[in-house]
Amino acid sequence: MSIKYLCTMNSRTHIILSSGKDQSLKRFHPWVFSGAIKKIKGPVQDGDIVDVYSNKEEFLGTGHYQDGSIAVRVFTFTQTELDVNFWKSKIRKAWEYRTNAGITTDPDTNVYRLIFAEGDGLPGLIVDFYNGVAVLQAHSVGMHRNRNEIAAALKEVMGDKLIAVYDKSKEALFRNEGGESTNGFILGSAGDSGIVLENGHQFKVDWVNGQKTGFFVDQRENRKLLAHYSKGKNVLNTFCYTGGFSVYAGKAGANLVHSVDSSKKAIALTDENMNLNGLTNHESFAMDTFDYLDGKENMYDVIVLDPPAFAKSVSARHHAVMGYKRLNAEAMRKIKPGGFLFTFSCSQVVDRRLFQDTIVAASIQAGRSVRLVHHLTQPSCHPVSMFHPEGEYLKGLVVYVE
Repeated sequence: MSIKYLCTMNSRTHIILSSGKDQSLKRFHPWVFSGAIKKIKGPVQDGDIVDVYSNKEEFLGTGHYQDGSIAVRVFTFTQTELDVNFWKSKIRKAWEYRTNAGITTDPDTNVYRLIFAEGDGLPGLIVDFYNGVAVLQAHSVGMHRNRNEIAAALKEVMGDKLIAVYDKSKEALFRNEGGESTNGFILGSAGDSGIVLENGHQFKVDWVNGQKTGFFVDQRENRKLLAHYSKGKNVLNTFCYTGGFSVYAGKAGANLVHSVDSSKKAIALTDENMNLNGLTNHESFAMDTFDYLDGKENMYDVIVLDPPAFAKSVSARHHAVMGYKRLNAEAMRKIKPGGFLFTFSCSQVVDRRLFQDTIVAASIQAGRSVRLVHHLTQPSCHPVSMFHPEGEYLKGLVVYVE
C-alpha cells in the first residue's frame, strides 16, 4: 500500500470554504464546488485526500481533490484515519445493504451494481458485479489511486463469491497522475467476458470491449416490466445495445421483436444474446433510429426508446430536450393506436419534471392523445442518497398512445 494514503489527519491539506458556503456539507451533500473555496492550506494535486473546513475552520468532511468544477468529492463527514479498514467498512455497508434488500441472494440474478458512487458514500467509484467478476470504474483520480485497496477490501468482504476485479477506468478518466490509466485485472483473472443471469435471462457481458462496464445494469426492473406488455405484441427496441429489452420481450412471447442500433458491434451482441436464450422471433438492424422509423407507421404495439445521454452538462440541456422531443414525437407518430411507449432519459441535467414536460410536448407535436401509465427509475442496486438527489439520474415513462 502506498505510504501517501496512510497520511494522518494532521498532515492532510486543508480546504477552507468561503463564508456561507458550508451549508450543503452540513446537510451531508458530498460535493464541494471550486467557487466555494476561499483558500487551500498546503500542497494539493489531483487525487489527493483533503480535509474540508468552514470559514470558521470547523471540520466538515474528508474527500478526494480534483481540479474542476467539483473540486472535492467528500466520502466521510467524520474525522478518521484512512487505512484499509476504512475502505473495508464502506464496502461492507454497501454489500450488507444489497444483501438485506435481497439483491445478492436472488437465485435468478447474479448481475447488479455493487458500489454506486454517492449512493454508497463513495463518490467517484462504480463497481458492477457480473457472476463473480467485479468491474471497477473510477470517475475520479483519487478513487483510481485507491483501486488496489478497494479491490482487496472487495475480496475480504465478498470472499469466495468474488473471483476477480477488473479495472475499467481508462474511459472514465481524462487524466491520471502517471499518464493515462490502463484497463486490466487488478485481482484474479477471468478472461474478456462471461455469461450472467438477470431475472432468469442469460446475457453475455464483455467487460473488456463493451460500453461502460459491459452491461446496462440499471434497466433490470424496467426490462421486467416490458415483459408484462409484450406477449403477442410487435415490439421495437431502439438504441438496443446488447438487446436487454429485446430478450425480455422475446421470452415473454412477443409476436416479433425488432432491435435497432447504429453500432454493428451492439447488433452482433444483441443477436448473440437472443440466440443464447433460444429466441428466433427476432430481427436486428444496424441503422440510425430515425432512418429506421421512416415508413414504419402502425407496425409496432410497443416501442422502447432508451437513447444514450443527450446532455452531460447544463449548457447542453436545451439541445437535449429538443432531441428527446423530436425522438418521442416520431415514435408516437409511428406506433399503433393503443400502443405502449417506454421512453427514457439518463441525462442527469434533465430532471424528472422537465423530461415529463418534454414528452407532453412531443405528444402535442405528434397530434396523439397520450396517457401516463408508469413512472420508471433505476433499480434498488442504484440507491439514491437522500442528501444527494442528483444520484437519481434515470428517468422513464410508460405512456399509452391512443
